[in-house]
Amino acid sequence: MKKFKVGIIGCGRISPFHGMPAKSQENATVVACCDLDIAKAKDRAKLFGCKQAYTNFEEMITKEKLDVVHICLPHYLHSPVAVRAMELGCHVLTEKPMAISMQQAEDMVAASKKSGKTLGVIFQNRYNAGSQLLKKCIENGMLGKIRAAKCNVTWCRTPEYYTGSDWKGTWEMEGGGAIIDQAIHTIDLMCWLLGYGDNGSNLDYADVSIANRDHQNMRNTTGALVDVEDCADGLIVFKDGVRASFWCMNYFSFDDQVEISINGELGNAKITAEEGRVTLYDGREFVAKPDPSEIFDYGGGPSYWGASHTKQIDDFYGALENGETPWINGELILNTTHKMIMGLYESGRNQKVVKFCAPQPAKKAAARSKKK
Repeated sequence: MKKFKVGIIGCGRISPFHGMPAKSQENATVVACCDLDIAKAKDRAKLFGCKQAYTNFEEMITKEKLDVVHICLPHYLHSPVAVRAMELGCHVLTEKPMAISMQQAEDMVAASKKSGKTLGVIFQNRYNAGSQLLKKCIENGMLGKIRAAKCNVTWCRTPEYYTGSDWKGTWEMEGGGAIIDQAIHTIDLMCWLLGYGDNGSNLDYADVSIANRDHQNMRNTTGALVDVEDCADGLIVFKDGVRASFWCMNYFSFDDQVEISINGELGNAKITAEEGRVTLYDGREFVAKPDPSEIFDYGGGPSYWGASHTKQIDDFYGALENGETPWINGELILNTTHKMIMGLYESGRNQKVVKFCAPQPAKKAAARSKKK
């Protein structure tokens, strides 16, 4: 069995959710970590059981002859680092968001095709037990024709979240606020459940409002004004007439459980945190909750992130071993979730309805992942 040599780029809060699952792979070994703060890189290297720490990712890739890198960096660095890593011969798995512009995301997919290297993007909530239950019930017609959907994300981001950062709160580096950072997983999940396909061709238009209501007149550590949205609401309309609405904000008193509700002709479906519940009008009810046996020790981090990072990373390495395209790949996300998020921002920032154009065909996912 080939052992992929793995490096972690970026050693902040999210890095254990990549490094620890990568460490657990039978066909991979984490050999090095990289961060501009060498102390952070050394700390994570110790956690992941590797000896090497770097401050330059290109040096790390070259010296360690890496096969795979995980990108856990600020949003604006996802694209340039991913592109360069693929040019240097590495497969890439990056945290969300894929990028902060359409051009950046397109550059990533182009680099993947040119280099022949795999590009994956983390959207782990699709693997949750509740998500899988709802997807199955919707696809097999148990809910009948879908009428509408909605989702809510009400979390807490204190002033220090922005004022203590050198990149948060700016369009140029974060790429947005509550939508792209806090609500992106939930909006992605809602639209995936509605079946927006492999290429997003059934997206019709979006009408969005955004505002900064509770983080005004703040500046981050670079002196940049915090000017991204801390709340947003909107309507996403599909070509089959289904209307999906969302509301998100990050000035609640704590990170409350996310909610997704879907109404169909024959019943209702709801996700609360990771739990899924389908209630049919004929009296039947189906429930899926997280399996306690699937708890994974990431070495710290919010408990509500669950075990699904591990499931997606397992699939990613399985696809690499078999020479397949992972289910959640860069081209898929470019043409669906990323295009949609960029459209939401175009609508909100310009206060106009945005129509979605037809995308380029995306690669089909590997056969092993069609069950998702």
